[in-house]
Amino acid sequence: MAVAVALALALPTAAPSQAAVPRPHEDPFYAWSASALQDVPRGTVLRSRPVTVGVPGAGQGVVPGVQLLYRTQDEQGRPSATVTTVLNPTGPVNGGLVAYLSFYDALGDQCSPSYTLQGGDPGASNSQLAVTEAGLVVGLAAQGYAVTVPDFEGTDLHWVAGHESGWSTLDSIRATESYLGMPASQKVGLFGYSGGSIAGEWAAELAPSYAPELNLVGAAVGGLPVHLAHNLKYVNGSASWSGVMPAVLVSLARAFGIKVNKYASRYGKQVMAEVQDQCIGSFNGNYPGLKVQQLVKKKYHRFLKIRPIAKTINKLIMGSTPGTPQTPLFFGVGDHDGTGDDVMIKGDVQGLAKEYCGQGAPVQLKVYQGADHTTAGLQFFPEAMAFLGQRFAGLPFTGNCDQIPPGNSLAPLKLRKKKRHHHAH
Repeated sequence: MAVAVALALALPTAAPSQAAVPRPHEDPFYAWSASALQDVPRGTVLRSRPVTVGVPGAGQGVVPGVQLLYRTQDEQGRPSATVTTVLNPTGPVNGGLVAYLSFYDALGDQCSPSYTLQGGDPGASNSQLAVTEAGLVVGLAAQGYAVTVPDFEGTDLHWVAGHESGWSTLDSIRATESYLGMPASQKVGLFGYSGGSIAGEWAAELAPSYAPELNLVGAAVGGLPVHLAHNLKYVNGSASWSGVMPAVLVSLARAFGIKVNKYASRYGKQVMAEVQDQCIGSFNGNYPGLKVQQLVKKKYHRFLKIRPIAKTINKLIMGSTPGTPQTPLFFGVGDHDGTGDDVMIKGDVQGLAKEYCGQGAPVQLKVYQGADHTTAGLQFFPEAMAFLGQRFAGLPFTGNCDQIPPGNSLAPLKLRKKKRHHHAH
């Protein structure tokens, strides 16, 4: 991010008077129907339009880009469509395509990258992150990369839905390659931190089964929520991160159809209603010390024992699909307190790295000692860019599997047996 900011400041500035960008749910460009998509191949471009990328007035240059609505699928495998924002290289072309995966962590479409990258009013709670990411994306193009930035949560904003995030990332790469006329051998790198690591890790994990034709040369993913059950326990009662808990509940309801209101306390329903259209910049700091037990009815205080929730969280454990990433992996995570960076867990990232090492995947893991989630991100970004630059250049990669400790168990939650109900016929 520090690199991004420096790059953004170095670019020429222009502040054209732009008409207000409509919110995605009010913009017909984003509209699609599942029935019309049934027989359309995944990754197909359905619509395209020119846009300018950058946040005018934030001291940033704006550059021309294009947006593509493309066919993908949602967490439950149903046909869907979402948008990716594509930039051509503005510096000397080096032949790489970077899928930049935003940490937008959104339950409302005011934070979708396709909107914020156009300078869509991001609001105070999100504007600094949007400006930072716009600078980063424009900076990658200035380094000679083509860049694609998918709205990987989909138009319904399925935050933390790992498979959907991965599939829509892979389909954004297919759509971008076909739109730009790139060869099948096109080198592609995945780049995501925090919420963006959800899309990046799952894309790397699902690529061998879902998009084996793509030439992924590296995936740089940092600040990974490897096992959500562990993360939810870690942030329970936290001064700074407990707001993610109600937002995750909203997401589980939305992406998986879990009826979370059935388990929610009156206060839980109120908090979920408050966060349901917000993004992490808004909901995160608002509930210091919040405990999940306040959000659910008394009989559900052991929240991770609720069968539909446990079953779903098990599906979202990274590394749980049969496939192994076939591309070099660079993982980064902070260690602020001996457990993790206050939200992501060092031992979980080590456990995932070790699992992939055991399956023969080349992994490099970097732990940022003393760093919280934001500070670790600032350290991860330049290292991730260097890692991807080396992969695009075809340099050899060995990783550091032999130096990674075993880490935490990533075993799924035990499911309670279903109670049998005898129905009188």
